[in-house]
Amino acid sequence: MNTWQEGRPGGGGNPYGGNGGGGAAYGPGGGGAAAEPPLPAGLNPRGPGAPAPRQPQPQGQPQQGRPQQAPGYGPAQGYGQPGQGQGYGQPGARPSVPAQGGPGGPGGPGSAPGGPITPGGPQSPATARSGRWPRRRIIKWSVFGVLIALMVTTVSTWFWADSKLNHESVLADYPGRPAAGKGTNWLIVGSDSRNGLSDSQEEDLHTGHAGGKRSDSMMILHVGDNGNTLMSIPRDSWVPIPEHTGENGKPVKATTSKINSAFASGGGKLLAQTVETNTGIRIDHYAEIGFAGFVGIVDSVGGVDMCIEQDVKDKDSGLDLKAGCQSLNGTQALAFVRQRHQMADQDLGRMRNQQKFLGALAKQAASPATVLNPFTFYPLVSSGLGTLIVDDDAGLTDLGSLFLAMKDVNGGSGKSITVPIANPDFKTNTGESAVKWDAAKAKQVFDAFKNDTAVPDVK
Repeated sequence: MNTWQEGRPGGGGNPYGGNGGGGAAYGPGGGGAAAEPPLPAGLNPRGPGAPAPRQPQPQGQPQQGRPQQAPGYGPAQGYGQPGQGQGYGQPGARPSVPAQGGPGGPGGPGSAPGGPITPGGPQSPATARSGRWPRRRIIKWSVFGVLIALMVTTVSTWFWADSKLNHESVLADYPGRPAAGKGTNWLIVGSDSRNGLSDSQEEDLHTGHAGGKRSDSMMILHVGDNGNTLMSIPRDSWVPIPEHTGENGKPVKATTSKINSAFASGGGKLLAQTVETNTGIRIDHYAEIGFAGFVGIVDSVGGVDMCIEQDVKDKDSGLDLKAGCQSLNGTQALAFVRQRHQMADQDLGRMRNQQKFLGALAKQAASPATVLNPFTFYPLVSSGLGTLIVDDDAGLTDLGSLFLAMKDVNGGSGKSITVPIANPDFKTNTGESAVKWDAAKAKQVFDAFKNDTAVPDVK
């Protein structure tokens, strides 16, 4: 039997009913609906001794066992009225007991839908919201992921680009080498190496099929606090060539010859030593590029804009251009910096074209449109750095400063000059025609490079 219901007035009504309550929980006397009979102990889902669950009442109808009451504080509230279970200090009154933890109460066995949530059961809105990430957290982690991806890409690109550089030990120490000066001095060499060109490309570029390599151009770029200066050295300059070891491993005595012969005999290493001993300028970095690399760099940046002063048609280089501003592709650019026969001063005029073009190329290569565009940046690195020869200590940061310095020279922040010349058609004792420097004026320029002072305007 359901002992919790036994012995109560009204046969199972609310235990807090008044005298003769007959199941009415809050009203005086009886009159409430008949109480629901208890379930047999074996059929009660709450266990023996628990009351039967209340049946839900249709909305708008009074609950069983309770009188319908109007809002307000009437007699139905049972405050201080005789025979009401809720009265305080009245006969038969019982204190109100919270229905927590007991059978049928919140959290107890057989709880109503507000009880504990079981796996797979319904969830409250707060619980459902807690399963989703807030929008602010999603944005924060998305930004963090993008930053990590950019950092990984940048580092990977850096190492990939650095691996493209060809390092050579061209700046070796030797007895009597000039001391380090102020600022940074680059020796930039353009060679006529055909390495990387096929036979058909050699035909298209009008380069010929000669083996080995010779210097087509050489320049010293000084980067300092008093402005950047790009100085060309004529390849036919008549200078002393230091003693060195020949290709056959035998020593070659010091001699006087065209500076271009130093590059042809001993490569970049002998050329750098020859430049240092004749200028007194210590070379800090070295960069050399051949025909294939030059063409590849120009094509990878989409061509270089140049303004041609007059029509040019040169059979030897294959150049055929009309006067005016235009974009030169790799083939046209190579022919432009090589041609000299239409220049009144031959090699000297060609050097001016080379300076002008290299400045324009540096401006194009260092522009955000090139560096930030992967479709131009990666081909530039692959074609340019893959054929570039640098000294052992030169890295990507150094090359970046090189391009920026050349860009400044072209933009007017620096200057472009040539080694002061005394005689552009000097006749040597061997019957050759060479270029003889103006020793006094040249020394002023060289001293300015060494001390990082303003370069004087001498010609």
